[in-house]
Amino acid sequence: MSKTDSPILEQRRIEANIIKPIYDEMVAEIGSKRAKSILKNAIVKNAISHGKAYAEAKEKPTSLLSFHALLPQWMANGALEVDILQENENNVDYNVTRCRFAEMYTEMGLGEIGHILSCSRDGTFCTGYDPQIKLNRSQTIMEGASHCDFRYHYSSKKD
Repeated sequence: MSKTDSPILEQRRIEANIIKPIYDEMVAEIGSKRAKSILKNAIVKNAISHGKAYAEAKEKPTSLLSFHALLPQWMANGALEVDILQENENNVDYNVTRCRFAEMYTEMGLGEIGHILSCSRDGTFCTGYDPQIKLNRSQTIMEGASHCDFRYHYSSKKD
């Protein structure tokens, strides 16, 4: 696992500074739609890989609650403001009411792909961590909503 000591918000800023000129060049060469598709595919694969690495680093079996225990890493340094609505072994629901990731991407001129750089990771990171964890989210701050509605469900093999 390529985990660093820097907060995830700062890691994403560094990544975005590297991705921006590559993305801009891809748009010039192949167009925005294709560039976004390629970028999203790469980010999704990377998120699944990171989720698997987090799971492999655990000493105990994965669960929804062990996954939820990772949230403070994404909240570090005020990166996210969160209202927890429900937290149990089968469901974890919360709303993100402030997202400094969205603010950062907008400031960097990457607002149009911020959802790809961050939001597209959420559902696939949890799949890499434990395929039985599913995310339902109908809206994000990154795409203009007042809050992000994270609804995680642990689906047992019997479901």
